[in-house]
Amino acid sequence: MRRLLLINPNTSDAISALLQTHAQAAAGSQQTVFTRTARFGAPYISCEASYAVAAHATLDAWAAAIAPGQERFDSVLIGCFGDPGLLALRQVSQIPVTGLAEASFVAAAEKGRFAIVTGGERWKPMLERLAHSLGYAEQLAGVHTVTATGAELAADPLAAQVLLARACGDAVRQWGVQSVILGGAGLAGMAATIQPVVAVPVIDSVLAGVAHAMRQAQQETLQAAKVVDFAWSGVSAELLATGR
Repeated sequence: MRRLLLINPNTSDAISALLQTHAQAAAGSQQTVFTRTARFGAPYISCEASYAVAAHATLDAWAAAIAPGQERFDSVLIGCFGDPGLLALRQVSQIPVTGLAEASFVAAAEKGRFAIVTGGERWKPMLERLAHSLGYAEQLAGVHTVTATGAELAADPLAAQVLLARACGDAVRQWGVQSVILGGAGLAGMAATIQPVVAVPVIDSVLAGVAHAMRQAQQETLQAAKVVDFAWSGVSAELLATGR
């Protein structure tokens, strides 16, 4: 049975539990999901500063998860819609790495132009930059943010579903897109609930992430062991062990 390492770059145990539930349900019997929570950083990433720290926390969580005596994994999924540390982790990991945003972009681009709906106004330029860096600038029609953060939306799911359904409808009318990505670890499971009132497919970023990670695990083979070509300083013992 394949093993998926799902890293929550937030420090929120509640978000980790939500991710574990939805990711394992999506993986079914083909794969076992192991969710690991960041050991430091913000409870929910919502700005440039928390995003920067989360990239380090993602690398640290990965290093702790693969330390001697721990489980062996077939792929890694970064459980934040924004993928902090994606390129850095991909550079040092022996196994395939993706994130909720990248995986959702892949799924949405197959249908044509897409929009993103997510919580937290500060995410708009961050996600536009990410889409550009990953090669999806042309397919991304726009980012529609609601004022509430993902954590606040997750805390009141019923109110969140009404708000997000309206936002998705607005995005479709404004940009004429072929799909809408509902982005955010805290929004896992909500896409299916609001789909009946949205005219185009609504992509759940967590489900898209699991599906893409599973495909990567099936297609790619284990790479040679990697280490960074310098000695770390002031990092955790596990991350220290990945350097020279």
